[in-house]
Amino acid sequence: MVALARDQGVELPSQDPGVLGRMMVADDAADLESYLDRFRLTISVLQTPEALERVAYELAEDLALEGTLYVEVRFCPLLNTRGRLTSVQAVEAASRGLERAQKAHGIRWGLIVCALRSLPHAQALEMAEVALATRSRGVVGFDLAGAEAGFPPAEFLEAFRLVAEGNLPVTIHAGEGWGPDSIRQAIHRCGARRIGHGTRLREDPGLQAYVRDFGIHLEVCPTSNVQTRVVAGLAEHPVGEYLTAGLSLSINTDNRLVSGVTLVEEYAAIAAAQGWGRSEIRRVARNAFQAAFLPLPEKTALLARVDQQLDEALG
Repeated sequence: MVALARDQGVELPSQDPGVLGRMMVADDAADLESYLDRFRLTISVLQTPEALERVAYELAEDLALEGTLYVEVRFCPLLNTRGRLTSVQAVEAASRGLERAQKAHGIRWGLIVCALRSLPHAQALEMAEVALATRSRGVVGFDLAGAEAGFPPAEFLEAFRLVAEGNLPVTIHAGEGWGPDSIRQAIHRCGARRIGHGTRLREDPGLQAYVRDFGIHLEVCPTSNVQTRVVAGLAEHPVGEYLTAGLSLSINTDNRLVSGVTLVEEYAAIAAAQGWGRSEIRRVARNAFQAAFLPLPEKTALLARVDQQLDEALG
């Protein structure tokens, strides 16, 4: 961030990487909205193709060095158009960085284009159009993200209908800043195959049973949920309850910079807090690949590698 800000003439609250890094972690957030507020700084330095390509490459490089085989990176390209970039060019720049990382480190990747609830509905439709137009650049899904309360998913139906007609799968942030009604709309009105967070799903047992029975996958982000005050602590997080109940779920970082956590650290922390052993870790890791927005042959091949590595690591 310091280097990118210097190159682009952006003022940051600190030029010291250590100080700035600590400032970016949302341990003092009061809620989801204050958590999201920190993204103003990262977005300010991601307004050129060079910056987007570099950050995408370095993200995938870091993940590969930590042992990640496949990553789905999501962002709203509309936020990167304050300079000379279009939304399509922003996707292309990120794609170039991820392609370079795959060649250098072997990590497989996909992009998820996000629409933001807080922006006008016409811009959500624009993001749906961008997602469909950039599938050849590695886009594998469409998402609705951002501040949740007061922005029901059903208000964005036109965008979801468009991506459904284009056979592009949908994941929606729901059940974090708002309750199970948000999840219900995401699934039944908007066609979500996966739910980002889903933390408050347990408030509706009937809906939870539906999510279990029909394999709707939960993208669980434990550290972020503590930071946004959705749960009191990792031990109180419903992820263990969901796993015991037979739901499909995976462990995710939400945002590595703002949550201040890597995927390895996320796994270790939630396993310790919930008392998970090897069988739970294996199950959750496999769930992530089974729910990936990938063609079945690629998914099957990745799962074979996953099983081999899990056997070596966990026995």
